[in-house]
Amino acid sequence: MRVLLTTDTVGGVWSYTRELATGLVRRGVQVTLVSFGHVPEPRQLSWTEGLRHLDFRPTGFKLEWMRDSAEDIAVSSQYLLDILRETRSDVLHCNQFCYGALDVGIPKIVVAHSDVVSWWLAIHGVEPPHSGWSSWYRDTVWRGLQGATMVLAPSRWMLSQIETHYGPQPRSDVIYNGRSPQWFNPRGDKDNLVLTVGRLWDAAKQVAIITHHDCGWPVIIAGETQHPDPAYRTEAEPIICQGSLELKGRQTEQQLQVLFARAAIYAATSRYEPFGLALVEAALSRCAIVANDLPSFRELWGETACYFHTNDALSLRDAIAELARDPVARRQYAELAYQRARRRFTADRMVEEYLLLYESLTEKRTLAA
Repeated sequence: MRVLLTTDTVGGVWSYTRELATGLVRRGVQVTLVSFGHVPEPRQLSWTEGLRHLDFRPTGFKLEWMRDSAEDIAVSSQYLLDILRETRSDVLHCNQFCYGALDVGIPKIVVAHSDVVSWWLAIHGVEPPHSGWSSWYRDTVWRGLQGATMVLAPSRWMLSQIETHYGPQPRSDVIYNGRSPQWFNPRGDKDNLVLTVGRLWDAAKQVAIITHHDCGWPVIIAGETQHPDPAYRTEAEPIICQGSLELKGRQTEQQLQVLFARAAIYAATSRYEPFGLALVEAALSRCAIVANDLPSFRELWGETACYFHTNDALSLRDAIAELARDPVARRQYAELAYQRARRRFTADRMVEEYLLLYESLTEKRTLAA
């Protein structure tokens, strides 16, 4: 089987793609991987070495949510069509909406990792104001969804958002994201330390909420500080760290693994989170999770996380302080999260579900021919 897989190098989609592409190749699938957004840095590419059936093609074409991206989308769409003709792929798996509209004779999967409308609503309480760009974006997303053979989302909550803003998706399903447990250390000695990881420029991650009150333990904040689109870089809220707060900024994968292994508590502060791979990484490192009370977090983590009142900084402080005072409860929550991640959010489980979907879609196409 040959799969053309699109990705971006900006956020969690890259980690998701790494797990999926690696797992597919190791199961004998020939994967052509095309990346958008920014050409990946060398540190992002070490995982591709030695994967014989991976054909990686990086590009710098803009992503659909970036400003003034229409021209890039048109050119990159033709670029994908050329690659499809060259590779004779059996499945087109798109991690952007726009390419679902491509006129091709093979199954097209569109994965809705997030979208601007639901993001904006979570941040501002209203939908984005009408403009030429927002109309273009909505139409681009709608056409991509309509053209897809199958629409997927990483959570039922995210799929519900897509249906709310773009209409019913009769050909849809949910496949939870996954990570490889072997990359994380669940057996290390824990420090009395709180960790939170997120794009600091993204208001959806709401990282600054943890700086509002002293929770009694040292807090490390790690994440990319610079917006990938220069047009938005003046809009990010500055994060001021004082006292026991430490701002690490962007970390390598190895540095993050060390931080997860050290931290006894992980704070999931996002106010908008369709899935949240960082929580899986924390859980696989046996961190106790304190999470914002969001429908998506409740769906994914159930009673294995300790929740604070939605977007409430004081409640976040109290939840952390309560776990900090109670080592027994802290270890119990850490174990519960670890076991849930091992059952539901592994890369192997995710890859197998995608492979079954690819096989199902290609079989149906063969029977219909």
